[in-house]
Amino acid sequence: QVQLVESGGGLVQAGGSLRLSCAASGRTFSSYGMGWFRQAPGKDREFVAAIKSAGSTIYADSVKGRFTISRDNAEATVYLQMNSLKPEDTAGYYCAARYPRRIYYSGRSYSDYDYWGQGTQVTVSS
Repeated sequence: QVQLVESGGGLVQAGGSLRLSCAASGRTFSSYGMGWFRQAPGKDREFVAAIKSAGSTIYADSVKGRFTISRDNAEATVYLQMNSLKPEDTAGYYCAARYPRRIYYSGRSYSDYDYWGQGTQVTVSS
């Protein structure tokens, strides 16, 4: 079982920055695929970014060039650096982890992941 705890959300003006953190329990963090998703009120949860165990990253088109996902395996933490924030980035942000297995996955799908955090709220004012 993996527990994920997000932090770093808050209220920021448009154009500002925030860094989200997701701390994971477990001894094999380095082998997990990690992702960030977000959900705005009345909308479905959507993919934001993912980083695989080997370090490759993918992003949603809506955040490409503005957000950066990274991981610190020694600290068992994944980060989401969010720059040039827009009001449409307002949402609850959720961290997700995928248990390692020898099957290809894209990382963009909700169903790719096995564990989820409780989320942290990001609000961007105009």
